[in-house]
Parts: sequence; C-alpha cells; structure tokens
Amino acid sequence: MPEIRRLPESLVNRIAAGEVVERPAAALKELVENAIDAGARRIAVQLVDGGLARIEVTDDGCGMNPAEMALSLERHATSKLPDEAIEQVATLGFRGEALPSIASVARFTLESRPQGGEQGWRRVVDHGVLLEDGPAALPPGTRVRVEQLFHKVPARRKFLRTARSEYAACKDVVHRLAMARPDIGFTLDHGERRVLSLQPGEVVATRVAGIIARELADNGVAIELERPTAAGPMRLTGIAGLPTYNRGVADHQYLFVNGRPVKDRLLTGAVRGAYSDMLARDRHAVLALFLTLPPEEVDVNVHPAKTEVRFRDGQAVRGFIVSGLRQALATGDRRSAQSPDVAAMGRWQSEPLAEPAPALRSMFEGRDWSAPSADHLASPRPEWRGMEGETLAAPMGRAQQAEELPPQADEYPLGIARGQVANTYIVAEAADGLVLVDQHAAHERLVLERLRAAGAEDAVKRSQALLLPDVVEMEETACDRLEDAADKLSALGLVIERFGPGAMLVRAVPHALGKSNPAALLRDIDDDLAKHGEALLLGEKLDLVLATMACHGSVRAGRTLSVAEMNALLREMERTPRSGQCNHGRPTWVKLSMDDVEKLFGRH
Repeated sequence: MPEIRRLPESLVNRIAAGEVVERPAAALKELVENAIDAGARRIAVQLVDGGLARIEVTDDGCGMNPAEMALSLERHATSKLPDEAIEQVATLGFRGEALPSIASVARFTLESRPQGGEQGWRRVVDHGVLLEDGPAALPPGTRVRVEQLFHKVPARRKFLRTARSEYAACKDVVHRLAMARPDIGFTLDHGERRVLSLQPGEVVATRVAGIIARELADNGVAIELERPTAAGPMRLTGIAGLPTYNRGVADHQYLFVNGRPVKDRLLTGAVRGAYSDMLARDRHAVLALFLTLPPEEVDVNVHPAKTEVRFRDGQAVRGFIVSGLRQALATGDRRSAQSPDVAAMGRWQSEPLAEPAPALRSMFEGRDWSAPSADHLASPRPEWRGMEGETLAAPMGRAQQAEELPPQADEYPLGIARGQVANTYIVAEAADGLVLVDQHAAHERLVLERLRAAGAEDAVKRSQALLLPDVVEMEETACDRLEDAADKLSALGLVIERFGPGAMLVRAVPHALGKSNPAALLRDIDDDLAKHGEALLLGEKLDLVLATMACHGSVRAGRTLSVAEMNALLREMERTPRSGQCNHGRPTWVKLSMDDVEKLFGRH
C-alpha cells in the first residue's frame, strides 16, 4: 500500500511553480504586480530572448530590509493581508507563492533598499539553493532578476514556445497592467531596443489609446457610469470603440475588475451582448473596460494566477455592463469610423507633372497662327473617330446645381446632398468636409430601427406552439444550464421544460424560427451558455431575422434618388440611433475633411 508522506519544501515549491509560473509571461506578471503593490511610481522591465534568458523588473517602491527579503522567499509569506479578511483584499497579489515558486525553477536575484535606508541588500537563489546574501549598492526600491528559467527542469522547458511567442505574451502582460494603472510610468526594453515608454499620470483614455491603437481615440466613446447597490456603488469607466471600428479577433478587448486584468466569460459575454445587433458574428469590438465594485461583491481567489474572478451577483454585473456600453454608444452611435483609410487615400490619382517633350518646349515656334478654315473644323480627324463614344460618354453620376449652403447647415452633421455616384453613393457637402453615404447600408439601419420602434421585435419573438412537443436528449449538466435559463428563453419565444434527468421538452419556438430544428437549436444555445454564461445565440438569431426584413425593405444599391430623397435620408440618419453603422458593423458613411481634400490637391 502506498505510504502517505509530507513532501519536501523544494518539491512543494516546484509543484506551486507549475501552477503560477508556467511561462516567462506568468513570472513577469507576478513581479510587476509586486512592484505595483509596493507603491511604485515608475517600473522598468527588461527582457532578453522574450524572457527565456532574462527578466528584470526595477521599481522605486517602498523596498525591503534584509529580514523581509528572506521572509518574502518563504511560501505563504506576504505583507498584503494584514488580517484574515481575504474577501477585503485590495492588492493585486496576496498568496505569497510567487517569489519562492520562481526561485525554485530559475536563478533568482533579489535586490532591495527601503525608502530612507542607508544601504541595499542582495539575495541570490539558484533553483532553490541560496548562493549569496549580502549588501548591495542600489537606489531606494527593488530590482528582481530572473535568469535561466526552467534550466534545471528540462521537462518543463521543452514546453516553452519560441522567443518571439514568449515575448508577445510578456508584452501583452505589460500592456494590460499599464492600462490598469495610468498613474504609474512604464518602460519595456527587449534586448537593446526600447519597446514601450509611458509617462506617469496619464488620463485613462490617453493611456489606453496609446497602447491599443492611436486611432481608437477618434473612433471610440468614453464610458462613465455609476449604479448604487446595497454594498456600495458599482462604477464602469473606460473607452469603447465604435461598432465600425472592429477586429477579426477578440484579443483587443481589455477587461479590468477593481484594477485587476481579468479574462472572464461573463464580462466577455456582456460585451458581445451589448454589440450584438451592431456587429457581425465574426467581428469583435475594441475596448478597455474598468469595473469597480465593493471587494466583498467579487471573489478574486478562484485561480492560482488570479486571472479569473467570480461575482456574487453576476446577472446584475452583466446587466450593468450591457446597459453602460449601450448608453455610451448611444452618444456616438451616429458617428462612424470615419477617418479615411490610408491605403484608400493613396489610391487617389493625380496628374503627373512630367517634363514636356523637347518638341513641345517652345509651343510658339513653328506654329501657323493664321485663322483656320471652316472646312478644317467640319469633321474630326480620322484617328479620333473610334474614340468618340469613350471620350464623350456621360459620367456615372448626377450632381445638384451648386448653391450656397443654407444658414442652418451647421445643424446638419451629414451635410446637404449634392449628387449621387453610381446610383449607390450619396455625395453631400458638410460645413467641415465632404460626406459619402452608402444609401443601401444607411437605409437598412433606418428600417431596422423603425421595425423595432413599431414592435416588430416582439412579433418576431412571438411563440409558435409545436403540435407535438419535441423531446431533446442531452447531458444532465446541459439540461441544468438550460433549465436555469428557461425564463429568459421564454421571453424570447422559446418555451422549454425539464423532462427527466437527461432530456428537455420543447413546447414552443419563436415564430420567426418555426422551421428550425429544436434539437440543434437547444444544443447551440447550450454551447453558448457554457461559453458565455448567457444565452446570446437565440437573441442573435432573432436579430438576424429582423436584419433580413430590414435588408429587403430598404433602398437598394442602383436606385436613382432625387435630391429631396437624398436630403430626407440624411436628416433621418442624423435623428436615428446607431445610424453610423449598418447591421453588420460596416460604416454607413465616411467623411473626407477639407484638410484631406486640400492634401489631395497639394494645397498643404
């Protein structure tokens, strides 16, 4: 019979390292979090070979004395829990496992000097063995160096990725923590190259846009929302990209809870739900959201790396995020990601300024200046005969006679219609530039909003009872998820009930999905519940029905519009929510500012 024994400390640390330090980015995350918790104002990160060869983190925080440095390398020793109230933890770290775990699988150098201290101290541990413990010269603060990660644990090192992949993961860690704390300055060096330099005291929107993408500042809306709860206020801040400013992957969604970067399915599901009727299913929003709520309302002690959280009232949090995002987008929903694309601007053609041919340098030499005869002008030269139709063909566009802009033009952000190109695009003149409108995409959004206002959404959700209820056999856990969501699904027209431990009974489906397969529909909804904690799929299917109705009822591309019809469309767009993007997240209009127009003609 196997004998139960107490594991040695070195092996315990290596097991803990498997949970906390699975790659260089995980070690870097722990070190930077320690620097933030130490009250640092500036944090410098240096990487060599993506962190595989060396990771170094230097801060100007409170520092440690020699006794505290020795204690910090023992398991479950921390200064971040002054009492046993773990639910009140306000720091990023609190377990006291990171430093001893890292020191057990790498060469670990810890140097620190307290603020006001006369000298610093150095402690070197090589894969769990103490090599050096003595004084060191350094400014107040702490410097931690991690070298030869998993050098003596080849079974772990062979699972590490290439230096380029590990560097990308380390860079993402620094980006997320830098966004969480715009009051702290960050620098990131990879080898001999300075990759990132952020000054302390930046505004959140400026810090976020500087890290994600500079154009997010022009193509996003600020979020500032607060809701009272019994335990205290719940706040949502940050910046959300317009639906027209989207990406093909969800890697540009940064979510923070009480200053902690997290990857939580409830939060990602809430983001997807907020953008559900404004983005295609394969497109993802770009945003950074900061959720602040009382510490007792969220459990951060559910994952060794502290990247996941659990909310006491998850549905309240989800509803708060969805309503907050929609409210913020409503302030900018008539906008579009309207900056002209750089590549598109580069494709504008201008007349080349070529040097004239030698024969034309003197256009006055050798010319016959006598009056031309009448018969000479009677017919075109033979070589022009074949090109008359091509040269004199009518252009594909209609223009309104040029008139002065009306006095109220400033009240019309989309301007006054001036013409139509290819019977598809409306050309309008605004006070500050030139506006191009996709008439079909714009009218499609307008029709969708009209259908919703007229109650068509409720008609689409209306239940259609099945003549014979359909029994769908599923796993017991899947049935549990669907049973918990039955009330919400019923509000969307899908009526289900439990039919034994491993089956669900479908009594009615939404009228718009009457021809769908109930079994396939339930399985898709269960997958959605398992992934996001919310049945978003059914609502998206119903939105698709409405969008299809709107598409068929809208002005088609290729239809000739009168100037009055064009202006009526522009005015309705200015009044209608979310008119800046079509039902698939594409822009309905773009604006070319007068500066851009002048640049095209070389006037700048």
